[in-house]
Amino acid sequence: MTKRAARSVPGWRAELGRRLRYERDVRGWSRSQLAARLRSAPGEDRPPEVKQLVDMIKQWEHGDHAPGPDYQRRYCHVFGMDVRVLFAELNVARSPWLVGGDGEIDRERLVAAVDRPELVDAGVVGALGLVLAGQRRLEDAMGASALLDPVGAQLVSAQGLLRDARGKVRGELGRLVADWTTFTGWLHAAVRDDAAAIRLFSQAEELADEAGYGTGAALATSFRGYVARQQGRPLVVVRAAGAAMATPGVHPAQAAFDALQAAQGYAELGRGEHDRVRELLDRSAGLAGVMGEPPPAVYWYSEPFFKLNIGVALAGIGEHRDAVVILREGLAEMPADQRGAEWVREYEEALAGASEKT
Repeated sequence: MTKRAARSVPGWRAELGRRLRYERDVRGWSRSQLAARLRSAPGEDRPPEVKQLVDMIKQWEHGDHAPGPDYQRRYCHVFGMDVRVLFAELNVARSPWLVGGDGEIDRERLVAAVDRPELVDAGVVGALGLVLAGQRRLEDAMGASALLDPVGAQLVSAQGLLRDARGKVRGELGRLVADWTTFTGWLHAAVRDDAAAIRLFSQAEELADEAGYGTGAALATSFRGYVARQQGRPLVVVRAAGAAMATPGVHPAQAAFDALQAAQGYAELGRGEHDRVRELLDRSAGLAGVMGEPPPAVYWYSEPFFKLNIGVALAGIGEHRDAVVILREGLAEMPADQRGAEWVREYEEALAGASEKT
């Protein structure tokens, strides 16, 4: 399909095609692999051979056609998604912007921008920013798994807008899409879909670099360290944290956190790194003292959150009594809308573990 032909595809069908491609890519499947899964999924019609089905998948992903009801059910089966989310464009009463976000968001403006990318302006970017902020807060309340599908659908739409954006607005939109990609990666990391998370963090780094967005690139790199920490790979944690801190243009808040993440990595190495851990804790404290208000992309970087990570690092070098004190303080001081978040459990478990060793 030529570029000129691609632009003639109706907006809703093009967006659906991008979503189908995104969901396949994030799972690391080729079209042939997806075709085999679709053929094996429960359905009413007899599917064609893999080669012919691959051609159909290609047309669906390009937006030339939309899957019929039988293949919609098969897609939802193999992706494990709700038909109302995966095929939202087939119901004109829905759009990817109806999930989460702020009640004041002009969703009609966002839907119009998907069909007519030339309408993307600072107002549209601002509305998108409100949606992303709302989804982040919603994840604190609902958990990561509940948002994987809607946030993934929104990311596909935002990526489509960025591809067609021109002029001054492209830079701001690029930074926002980088943040959206990182957030989607975090959701995958939170449910331990590590491979998908790493792919998305890599994409976010490239988007942030293109937009000259140091903090966004550093955040995506930092989350690579988070995945490594979950995997028990402290050397990778240290490398990722160091790379994040060294990123040109990184905000002091992000650098302060990565000093703590590096300290945790060194503590896990267990090679007499006590002094290095202490040095990094001091470095983090100095950065936190000058960071001011954290950027929206890292709104949770607060004094209580930093205390929690200091506690984890102290426990890692055997200073369990001090770790218990600061972990308790951090948990007690957490904002009410974050205290019950899924990601806080890691620190509750750290407190329980340190308490057992005092």
